[in-house]
Amino acid sequence: MSKIHGDTGGRAIKRALIAGMGKVIAERDLLNRINVFPVPDGDTGSNLGFTLSSVRDALREMPETSAGAIFERMANEAIDAARGNSGAILAQFLQGLGESLAGHRRLALSQLASAAAFSSDQARQAIAEPREGTMLSVISAFSSSLRQACDQGVEDLRQAFSQALAASRLALANTPNQLAVLKKAGVVDAGAQGFLHLLEGINEFIEHGSSADSDAERPGSGEAGVVVATDAHAESPERWCTECVLSAPAIDRVEVRAALDELGGSSLVMAGTREKLRIHMHVDEPGQLFEVLSNFGEVRARKADDMHAQQRTAHALGKLVVVIDSAADLPAESLESLPLQVVPVRLNVGAEEFLDKVSLSAAEFYELLRTSEQVVRTSQPPAGDFRKLFGFLLSHHEEVLYIGVSRALSGTLQAGESAAAGYGSHIRIVDSANVSGGLGLLAMHAAERAQAGADVAVIAREVEQLREQVSTHAFLPDLSSAVRGGRVPAWALPITRWFGLVPIVRIGGGDGLLHVVGVTLKGDDLAARFVGKVLRRIDRGRHWRALVMHCDDPAQGGRVRDALLEQLPGVDCPPLLDAGSAIGAHAGPGAIALSLMPGAHFQ
Repeated sequence: MSKIHGDTGGRAIKRALIAGMGKVIAERDLLNRINVFPVPDGDTGSNLGFTLSSVRDALREMPETSAGAIFERMANEAIDAARGNSGAILAQFLQGLGESLAGHRRLALSQLASAAAFSSDQARQAIAEPREGTMLSVISAFSSSLRQACDQGVEDLRQAFSQALAASRLALANTPNQLAVLKKAGVVDAGAQGFLHLLEGINEFIEHGSSADSDAERPGSGEAGVVVATDAHAESPERWCTECVLSAPAIDRVEVRAALDELGGSSLVMAGTREKLRIHMHVDEPGQLFEVLSNFGEVRARKADDMHAQQRTAHALGKLVVVIDSAADLPAESLESLPLQVVPVRLNVGAEEFLDKVSLSAAEFYELLRTSEQVVRTSQPPAGDFRKLFGFLLSHHEEVLYIGVSRALSGTLQAGESAAAGYGSHIRIVDSANVSGGLGLLAMHAAERAQAGADVAVIAREVEQLREQVSTHAFLPDLSSAVRGGRVPAWALPITRWFGLVPIVRIGGGDGLLHVVGVTLKGDDLAARFVGKVLRRIDRGRHWRALVMHCDDPAQGGRVRDALLEQLPGVDCPPLLDAGSAIGAHAGPGAIALSLMPGAHFQ
C-alpha cells in the first residue's frame, strides 16, 4: 500500500517531500556536470542542493501538522534559501504551492492540480525572459498532466502523480530540441533534470516508502560522468551571479523590474511574495544592484558568485582546488591563472552590508572609511557560503584545500571548518596564521603546487612549514581608524600625532597574532626606513617573494616597492596591490603593508 495513497496528511506529505529533496541532493554532482544553460558555470546541482538542503532541514524540525502548514513552511524557507537561477525558479514554484495549499489539512488531487497550475504560472512570471527547454517546460508538463487527470475523472493521487511523472520525463527528453545549446552539448537541461529528480524522489516514497540516502553529504570525486565540452556555450557576458532577498511591507514588482532593467544585466528572476522577494540577476557590478534594491526596502542575504571563475574551475584539469577568503591580497593574474577560489568576507557599516571586493571597490571602501560616521567593520562569512562553494568544487574536483585568515584574528576559519565537517577527508584546512599579502603568498604557493600536480597532504605540510617564515609588516601613519575600531586605545592617537610617530606592526612567526614591533618618524624617507627595518629580520642571502599593498596611497606604496627592489635585489615582487579590508578597515587610509615569504623549492 502506498504511503501517500491512504494518507495525505502532513506527516506523509512531509516525508514524501523530504524524499524528493534527498533525490536532488544525491544527484547534484551530475546536475553540475550537465549545466550549460544559461551559462556553463557548472553549479546548478550545487544551487539546487543548497536550496533544498535548507528546506529539508526546516521540514525535519517541524512537528506533526497539516499538509497546508508543511507547504507553507517549505515555501517560506525556499525563498530565503534559494541559490542560482534554477533555485530561484524552483522557489517561486514552491511559493505558489504554499500560497495555494495553505489551510488544507489533507491533500486531494484536485487541490494539488489547481495549486500546480497556479505555481507553474507564478514560476514563469518570475522570469524576465522565460525560455522553453528549461525547468519551466517540465513544470508545465507536470501541472498540465495533473489537470488532465482531474478532467478525466481520476481520483487516485498515486495514479495521477505517476502519469504526471511520465509526462515530465517526456518533457525533459525534449529539452535538447528546444534549446540548441543543449543539443550541441548532448545533454538535457540541468535545472529541468533537477526538478524531475524531485518528482522521482517523491514518487519512490509514494510507491515504496523509500527515499534517496542523502543524509550523508556525498562529495563529488570529479570523475567522469556526463562531461560538457568547454565550448558548449559562450562565457557569460556578465561576471557576477548576484542574489539577495528584498523585504518590504508592499513590494511593487513592476517598479522593481523597471529599475533592474536599467542595469542591463541578464537572467533576472524575482521569486516570492509582496513582502519578500528573492532577486537573482547576472550583472557586472553587484554593488549597483544592491544599491538600486535598497530604494525599495531592506536588502539582506547578499551573495555574488564569480561565474567566470566558476567556468574556469569547472573545466580545469587537476584534482585539487585551493580556497581562500577575501582577507587575502594577491594579484588578479594569480586568481585568473591558478586553481584558486575566494569566499568574500562581509563589511558592515551600520545596518548596511557589503561583500568584500565584490560589491564594494577599493576606492569605494576607502571613501567609506574617510566619510562614514559609523565604524566600518569586517565580519566572517556565514558557513553556508563555504558549504556551497565546497560542494560546487567537489562536484568537479577530488579535493579542496582551504587556507584561511589567522584564527587568532578572525572567526572566518571556524566558519570554513564548520562547513567542511560533512565532507570528511575531501577537504583539508590550514590556518595561515597570517593576513593580507602573507595569506596571499601562501595561497599562491599552494595553488602553483596544485597546478603542478602535487598531493594535497604534501601541499598542506609545505604551507604549514612556510607559515613559520611568512611575515606581514605595516606602518600606520594615522591611528584614527584603529582607534575608532577599538584596536588601539584612544590615548595613543594624540601621542603619535604630537611626536610625529608612525607605529609599525607585524604578524608572522606562526602565532597568528598582531604585534607592535616598533615606531619610526614621519618624513620623506619613511618608505626606505620602513623597508630597512623589515629586512633586518630576514636572511638576505635567500630568494624571497613579496607583495606590497597600499591603503589608498599608491604613491607611498610605490615608494615602498621601489625601496624593496633596491634593498633586496632579486626579490620576486609583482606590481603594487590595493590592500583589502583585512588591513584597511583596521589600519586606515595611508597605511602600507609589506609581506615576505621565502622562495621555497619543494619537490
